[in-house]
Amino acid sequence: GGRDAINTTIINFDNEKMQITWAATEVFPGKNVSFSYTFDEGKSKVWKPCPAYVLDQDYNSGCLFKTEGPTLAISIRNNNGSEELFSKKLKSDFYIKPSRPENVTFFWKADTVTVSCNKPQRAVKCLILELQYKSKFDKNWQSRTSKCCSVGDQGFDPRKCYSFRVRLKRLVPLCNVVNYSSDWEAETFWRNGTLLDSCDDDIKSHSNTVIVLTCLLAVLLMMFILSVLLCKWQRLQKSVMPAIPDPKYIFADLFSDHNGNFQEWIDKTDHAMVHTKLDYEEPECIIEAESQQEDENSDKQGLQEKIFSFSRAAENNDPKAAQIDCLMPTSNTIASFAGFHILMNDDMYVML
Repeated sequence: GGRDAINTTIINFDNEKMQITWAATEVFPGKNVSFSYTFDEGKSKVWKPCPAYVLDQDYNSGCLFKTEGPTLAISIRNNNGSEELFSKKLKSDFYIKPSRPENVTFFWKADTVTVSCNKPQRAVKCLILELQYKSKFDKNWQSRTSKCCSVGDQGFDPRKCYSFRVRLKRLVPLCNVVNYSSDWEAETFWRNGTLLDSCDDDIKSHSNTVIVLTCLLAVLLMMFILSVLLCKWQRLQKSVMPAIPDPKYIFADLFSDHNGNFQEWIDKTDHAMVHTKLDYEEPECIIEAESQQEDENSDKQGLQEKIFSFSRAAENNDPKAAQIDCLMPTSNTIASFAGFHILMNDDMYVML
């Protein structure tokens, strides 16, 4: 049991080199150990010393040597080789880590991308090709796998820039006891079938678009807020300070006919008012006083005759009959003709 209790890491690099490491400072603290290996079987085993040690704090912690066969036996001993501390026998073919894919090509057709590489010389049936891709706006890689040595996927946006990387993987547990994959092939950048140096421009364009849209939304929001505030301010202004009437609506002719020339407007206005007063000026009131009481009956008789003659003139549309003047009659005249209209014909004032 003690000899198999040490944890080791075994890697067969594409069946060309072997690397076996162990935790020297934990398993053999303060000690230096030696390593030997053999690919021979049976009694003809020939143990070979480690040609190249892997060091950890100046202690031997691993060995790197050439792969020479499918069956491997290893032995770890103390520094002088007198005591064996660990030994193990294994199949080197079950620890193969494939090399990177070679001559990787990309084929674009519409929104479909197919990636292929050269077939390895050995153990092609144990390998699968893995493709990973993402745009600069994706957080995680998208992964697709297929048998070696071609893999593809569809649904790519021709407007976006994508990062691609590929690697080879060994099938577990059919071919490997450890899930080993090759290192990733160099990452490449593509947009709609065109190889690019990077996708930084895609990020900048997206950032610029976001900035422009943000600014536009901010401007629209500010305009909306200002319009609301303006409406509320106008309402408050009307309630606190009523609007002053605009003189151009009251004195329309001042602005329309005289272009705001007040002196010209007032002169014409005064002239029109003078003519209006002259056209409609009422004649002076004539006051007639009766001097003699004894002539009252004769006056009444003459007045009745005048009334009769005035009525006939009014019926004949005599213009003089239409004029109205004021009369200050005596008390007897008022009592006699109360309720009649005052009309004038020639120089005589008549109350009807």
